[in-house]
Order: sequence, then structure tokens, then C-alpha cells
Amino acid sequence: MALIECRHLTKTYRRGNTTITPLDTLDLDVETGMFLALMGPSGSGKTTLLNLVAGIDRPTSGSLRIDGEDIANYSRTRLARWRSEYIGYVFQLYNLVPVLTAYENVELPLLLHSMTRRERHDHVQTALDLVGIADRHDHYPRQLSGGQEQRVAIARAIVADPKIIVADEPTGDLDRDSAAEIMALLQQINEELNRTLIMVTHDVQTTDYAKRTLHLEKGKLLESGDEALSSKSLARDQRHA
Repeated sequence: MALIECRHLTKTYRRGNTTITPLDTLDLDVETGMFLALMGPSGSGKTTLLNLVAGIDRPTSGSLRIDGEDIANYSRTRLARWRSEYIGYVFQLYNLVPVLTAYENVELPLLLHSMTRRERHDHVQTALDLVGIADRHDHYPRQLSGGQEQRVAIARAIVADPKIIVADEPTGDLDRDSAAEIMALLQQINEELNRTLIMVTHDVQTTDYAKRTLHLEKGKLLESGDEALSSKSLARDQRHA
């Protein structure tokens, strides 16, 4: 059984007299330990799918089963508790709290869990060490570079040991060198910790780090599996030609 199972997943909403359908009867399986990249033009449904998987939004119809449970039927309270256990979210613009240090930002998700201060400290220290930012633990976001801020954000995403990490354009605000470092870090987390990772990106170079690439357009998957990998290989060959 796949960790994530989408069946006829549809999301619609109204804008005036118009019905918008970001996702249209989408079927998708994501196995445990997969690093999946989602590509497609703006408005293709990538972030909508990401937010559904993360339990931030609810589908209009269809089923979304994660670890065998259909989270679409969860109450708001149960869904919030489920997110704290299953999901780590990495944002394009980091979303760090400016008045908190790096350590305190990473500690935030743990405040939702029943832990002693010592246990929280051990989790935070492990996460900061893993992303290579422990020496900046007492720095505020304004004192960090963009790449360092994103490392703190990744530490925050993994500190509670979630099963799934979702990343929405995690390198979109970074220069090329910093982006490469962040992608290598995400790949390391995927491979060494066996964490399932789903990433939305517009940058074809970042898909080199993923195990699978899917393309969406107008809410539908256009390619998957070997076709997606072939397209990724072709794009990589063209860049190095």
C-alpha cells in the first residue's frame, strides 16, 4: 500500500459566477521514501495538491488516504493533531518568526507535543546539527542569509520527525549556489532519514535531486514514471550540451 493514495481527487471553488477547478479527478500513489517533484505552469494545481496532502485544505470530492486513513473526513481538531505528527512544511519565503531565534523557531512545532524541556532541546539540537546551522542557533532571522534561513526552516520542518515533508518552491528565493546546497540537504534528508518528500518547483534543475517528476496542467497529470524521468534526463542533457 502506498503511503499517499489519491483517487479521483478534485478541488473546486467559486470566483464570482465562475467555477475554478485546480485539481480534476487526479489519481496518484506516492510510496514511502519517495522524493517527488511537481512541475507545471502557474495555476496548474501543484500547490493545491501540496496543501491537500498537508491537510491545510480539503478536497471537494474524491479520496485522499495517507497511511491508510482518509484525512478528508477528519474534524478540524483531529486534522490539526494529525498535521503535527505527519507533516513538515518548507515554504519559499521561510516563514520564520522574526522575534524568535533560530533555536526558538525550530522549537515551535514541539510545543504542540507532550515533551519535557530536555526532550525538546535534544530534538532541536539534532535538527540544527543535521542542517548544519547549530552554530547560528542564537541568531535572529535578520542576522541570517537566505540560505541559512531556509536551513532553519528545514530544521523546523523535520524537528518533530514527520513522515512527510512538503516543500513549496524551497529554492525560489535563493541564488544558484544556495539553492544547490538546500537541494542537496533535502536529498540527504530523503535518503538518510527515508522521509517522503513532495516538492513544488518551477526550476527544472532542482528536479535532478528528485526520484520522480510529475507534470500537472489544468489540474491533470500529464506524465509520470518513466516518461517524467526521460523528460528530466533530456532537459539535463540539453543543459550540459
